[in-house]
Amino acid sequence: MEDIIKKAGVLVEAIPYIHQFRQKVFVIKYGGSILDDEKIRRQVFEDIVFLSYVGIRTIIVHGGGPHITSRLKANGKEAVFHEGIRITDKETLKIVREELENLNKQIVTEIKKLKGDVTGLKGHENIVYVEKKKASLDLGFVGTITSIERRVIEDHLKMGRITVVSPMGISVEQQPHNVNADEVAGAIATSLEAEKLVLLTDVPGVMKNPHDSTSLFSTLTIAEAEELIHKGIIQKGMIPKVQSCVEVLHGGVHKAHIIDARMRHALLLEIFTDKGIGTQIIKE
Repeated sequence: MEDIIKKAGVLVEAIPYIHQFRQKVFVIKYGGSILDDEKIRRQVFEDIVFLSYVGIRTIIVHGGGPHITSRLKANGKEAVFHEGIRITDKETLKIVREELENLNKQIVTEIKKLKGDVTGLKGHENIVYVEKKKASLDLGFVGTITSIERRVIEDHLKMGRITVVSPMGISVEQQPHNVNADEVAGAIATSLEAEKLVLLTDVPGVMKNPHDSTSLFSTLTIAEAEELIHKGIIQKGMIPKVQSCVEVLHGGVHKAHIIDARMRHALLLEIFTDKGIGTQIIKE
């Protein structure tokens, strides 16, 4: 009986948050190794279907880096990066496109099995507009975002559909380009004036000591986050994640969150409870 009462208490705690976020837009970036784990995917998609059922307009931007690298290796082609960006020649672009389309279909299929109303969109089909990314060497077909066709995304959201977007873009010359998924998620969140950007990771959030989960920062302001980067407390792969959060906050997104997708119901616990379980980053 105590367990049943406790579950009821959790639902009661969630009521004000459900009311606050109904009809608001959440953008969720989901990629990396955690996208390969079937158990984690199901947990994440269960939470996302729940968000949709309570009226939250949810967009998933998925990555696909590990899948693309594995496919290149299977084809006898080396994955080449420059400053963390995948150099994308014509052959690589074809593989990127195929792998992202396959992943998009897989995500849509798995959400449908959980009774979610969902649609998949290809970023390069007039959703994400780009121009060729400039760098110290030629990156090939890699794009930097110039604009987002928000109307198409909004139309699907208004119909109550979870909207899954693949991270590719199209240039004015109608040339598809590979685009960083974090950039796509951030650009969509800013364009749609989202309530939240949520980055799903395989760590608890921003920590003072990466080896001590009790050192988690539950809340950071932009100023505090930038200071932690300056002091070297935020390091390595966490730096671009935090910088993405800061950028969207400057762009008008209300809050950004970095949470551990490996934890069961991580999204629901972060969004619908008073304490949360990850790191939220706010303006001030």
